[in-house]
Formats: sequence, structure tokens, C-alpha cells
Amino acid sequence: MGDLRFRTMAALLGLSLIACGNKASSSGGGSGPSGSAASGNATAEQDCVDTINMYRATLSLPPYARWTDAEACADGQALKDGTAMSAHSAFGTCQENAQDECPGWPGPPETMIGGCLKMMWAEGPGPFNGHGHYINMSSTQYTKVACGFHVFPDGSVWATQDFR
Repeated sequence: MGDLRFRTMAALLGLSLIACGNKASSSGGGSGPSGSAASGNATAEQDCVDTINMYRATLSLPPYARWTDAEACADGQALKDGTAMSAHSAFGTCQENAQDECPGWPGPPETMIGGCLKMMWAEGPGPFNGHGHYINMSSTQYTKVACGFHVFPDGSVWATQDFR
């Protein structure tokens, strides 16, 4: 069981190196599954936005606005992707132009988001393939970001960052 869990986590973390770029087609409605917000904690969402903006400031880029209207939808994307065990499977359903995702990280949201965003930023500049998370976080094409979270019964967290 431990070996299977390790391999599953390794595969999920490998998926986190894939970032969805812009101009993907949308399939489905504009909101995620109904129900309460997955994390239920505005602190994690704000920490996510603040951390992205901290990295952006190192390049003298303007901060992204917190896209609160899309947070519930982003929570739904995290739930859908985690249930499907497929990063970015719900991409486009919140009318975002780009998306980063932290699949299956150990939680809670408030403690995992910093490490995930640090790993994404560490990709650094380069071609989209292999650097997409960094490109989305440092883009001048987007002005806002919505961070969504879902905590699964095993304590793992799926987190989406939707850029528009």
C-alpha cells in the first residue's frame, strides 16, 4: 500500500509539471460543482495570490488582482481533477485563459500552497514546455488569478490557479 501511494504521489507530482496555456476550448458550464467551498478558508486563497504576487514583484511586474468571483468555480475544478486523478481535466470551465495546478499535495491548503508555487516559479523562464507554470505566473497578458482548493478524505489537496 505504501509503495502504491508513493508511486501515485510521484505520478501526480509529475503531472504538476504540466501547465495549461491559453486558448484552450471550454467544455461545460461556467461554474464548478455545487456545494460549499472546498477549503472554506479565505486565508489559503489570499496566501496563494499574495505568494504569486511576491514572485511577480521580483521581476517588477504589477500584482494580479484576486479573482474572488471565480474561486468557487476553481474549487470545483480542484474537486473534479482530483476525483478524476487528472490535472487540468476541468481547464476552461471557469472562463480562465491559463491554469496551473498542484495535484495531490499533502495538506492543509494553508501549508501546501507555498511549496507548490515555489516549485512552479523555480521552473524559471524558457519555452512553454517545461516552464509553463512560471510563464503563467509571470505573464503580462493576465490581470487576475483565482485560487481554488479541494481537500480529499486522505488529507491530500488539489489546488488550481486560474489566470485571466
